[in-house]
Amino acid sequence: MRQFFLALIFFACHAPAHAWNAAGHRLVAIIAWQQLSPATQADIADALSRHPDFPRWQEKARSTAGEDIFAEAATWPDDIRNDPRFHDDQEPATPPLPGLPDTARHKHWHYVDLDARGKAESGELDRQIARLSQILRSTGKKAEITNALPWLAHLVADIHQPLHVGRHGDEGGNQIEIENPFNKRLPFSSLHVYWDDLPGPPWLRGKRLKQNASRLLDQYPAPSQGDVLRWRDESHRLLAKAYPMANGTLLPIVDDDFRQQSREIADRRIVEAGYRLGRLLDDIFSHRVSRETP
Repeated sequence: MRQFFLALIFFACHAPAHAWNAAGHRLVAIIAWQQLSPATQADIADALSRHPDFPRWQEKARSTAGEDIFAEAATWPDDIRNDPRFHDDQEPATPPLPGLPDTARHKHWHYVDLDARGKAESGELDRQIARLSQILRSTGKKAEITNALPWLAHLVADIHQPLHVGRHGDEGGNQIEIENPFNKRLPFSSLHVYWDDLPGPPWLRGKRLKQNASRLLDQYPAPSQGDVLRWRDESHRLLAKAYPMANGTLLPIVDDDFRQQSREIADRRIVEAGYRLGRLLDDIFSHRVSRETP
C-alpha cells in the first residue's frame, strides 16, 4: 500500500503528457521520408537547414542525413514546451528568433476535442494541419516553409493518436489515472502517458529506430490517403478502445487484452500517419516544383 501511494504522489507531480512520445514522432517521420521522391527529400532537407534549431537537431541525431534531421524536427513542437526561448499563449512574448514568425508554444494546436455530435469543442489540431498544408502549397517565403514543416510533420502524427481527438473534460486522458502492472518503472500513470509511451523509449534513434520502422511497415499495409477530417474521425472512433475497462486495486488496470489491443492500435496508427504525411508532403512539394519551373 505504501508503494501505491508513493506512486500516486509521483504521478501527481508529473506534468501532463504531450502526444506520441519522441520515438513515436520519429517513427512517423522515418516512414514518411521513405514515401518521398528524391526531389522532395532534397527540398525538405534544404528548408530544415535554415531553421534556427537545425544545429540542435544535428547534435541530437548525431547525423547530418536528411531523414535523421527530419525525424528530430518532427519532435520540435513538443521540445519547445520546456524551452525558455518560447512562451505559452497567455504569457508575454519572448524575444523573436530569426526565421520564426513567433515564439509561442501553441499548445492548443496539438489536440481537438469533439462533442457527442462530432463537433469541435476545443483545440485546433485539424484546422492547423489544413492551414499549414495551405501555407506550404502557396507561400513563396522560405522562412514560412521552414517554420511550417516541423509543425505539419508533428501534427499529422498527433491527429493519429486517439487521445488527441478526445473527450472534452479529461484533457485527452491526462486526468485519467491507471494502473499498469507491465511497467515496473511506472506502475501508475495517466492514461495519456501510457498511450504516448507505446511506440518505444523516447531516446529511440538511429539504427534501432529504422529497424522498428521497417518492422511496422512489414506488419501493416499502406492506408488510403483521405483528408484531415477523415484522419480526425478515425481517431475519434477509436476512443471507445482507448480506455481500459478492467478494475485494478483502486484504478482501472491495463490487463493483457487491453495491452495487446492498444499496442496494435498504436503501431497501426503510426504507420498510417507516416504514409499519409509522406504522401501529403510529396504532393505539396511536387506541385511547388511544377508551379515554380518556368
